[in-house]
Amino acid sequence: MTVAIIGSCLLGFVALLYITLALGFPLGEFAMGGADRVMPKKKRVACAISIPVQIFAALTLLQAGKVISIGLPDTVAKYICIGFGLYFALNVLMNLMSKSNKERFVMTPLAAITAFSLLFTAFHM
Repeated sequence: MTVAIIGSCLLGFVALLYITLALGFPLGEFAMGGADRVMPKKKRVACAISIPVQIFAALTLLQAGKVISIGLPDTVAKYICIGFGLYFALNVLMNLMSKSNKERFVMTPLAAITAFSLLFTAFHM
C-alpha cells in the first residue's frame, strides 16, 4: 500500500508538471527530450493529452494497492499497472539519453521509482 501511495504521488507530480508545460510555463527542459524551454504548441497538446493518462495511472495504482477502488476488476488493474510500469521503465532509458541535464537527473529517478511502484504493486496484489 505504501509503495502504491508513493508511486501515485509521483504520477500526480508529473501530471502537475505536464499541466504547467501545457500552459506554457518554461519548464520544458524537464520533459520530452528537454530541447524546448517553453513547449511549442504541438508538444503542449501532447502534454495536455498525457495529463488524464497520468491521473488514470495514479488511480489504477491506488486501486491495485488496495487504497481506493475505481471499479476496475483486480486483474484489469494489475495488467494496467504492468503496462504502465513497462512504459515507465522504457521512459527511464529515454530520460537517460536526454540532452537535458534536468531531465536526466530529475526525471530519470522519478520514472524509475514510478516504474518500480507500478510493477511492485502489480505483482504483490
